[in-house]
Amino acid sequence: MDTVTDPIGNNLLRALRLADWNILAPKLEAWSAPTGAVLHDPGDTVRFAYFPRGGSLISYLVVLHDGRAIETALVGREGAVGGFVSQGHLPAYTRAEVQLGGAFFRIDLRELEDTKTRSPTLRYLFARYADCLMAQVFQSVACNAAHSIEQRTAKWLLAAAERTGADDIALTQEQLAAMLGVGRSYLSRVIHDLRQQGVIQTRRGRIGIRNGDGLRALACECNNCVSRHFDDVLKGVYPAEAVGGNT
Repeated sequence: MDTVTDPIGNNLLRALRLADWNILAPKLEAWSAPTGAVLHDPGDTVRFAYFPRGGSLISYLVVLHDGRAIETALVGREGAVGGFVSQGHLPAYTRAEVQLGGAFFRIDLRELEDTKTRSPTLRYLFARYADCLMAQVFQSVACNAAHSIEQRTAKWLLAAAERTGADDIALTQEQLAAMLGVGRSYLSRVIHDLRQQGVIQTRRGRIGIRNGDGLRALACECNNCVSRHFDDVLKGVYPAEAVGGNT
């Protein structure tokens, strides 16, 4: 089977058959956004689907009445956001926010729906991706209920590194605390402990992975569960390369 091999920076798009890529590619718009850009808020009509490229990341966040925004899913080069579960053009339930700015492809959802009517295999691929995205949300609910902040922090850092292909993540401790739904002082203690164990290093506005194996040993199993499901349903789409080698 012919597949897309150009370095387009998004594994889900790379998984397309060449014929499907030829249908979709003319409708994709090269687009960029800075960290913190809000793609849609709860209640907004979802108009576009976005495909992160390279090191870009998008978070799905549930916004609470007190203003806190808790992350429920993290999407990078393995996937896309916007209209895949709901079929689009419905009010958004969550906020979609750029977690790490950079390059994206985006497509108007009317154009996306048109491509899916033209190609059953394209429609099938995106339906399978929607299943994977829901699996990540389900796993996140279980993770938040069952695992410690240290486990969840280690899991998040590993997931971000896998999705971006980089061991050094542009992220403040305040941002990470907000996404995990914990206090800044609590997370600071967790970060301090991880740093003392030699698995991460920090500098202003960045957290880096020093020892990937050590960090994986501290993380819960949730990221591995999600990656296995991606591999079962969309083999080769989820980033597989190792991160954070021993130093």
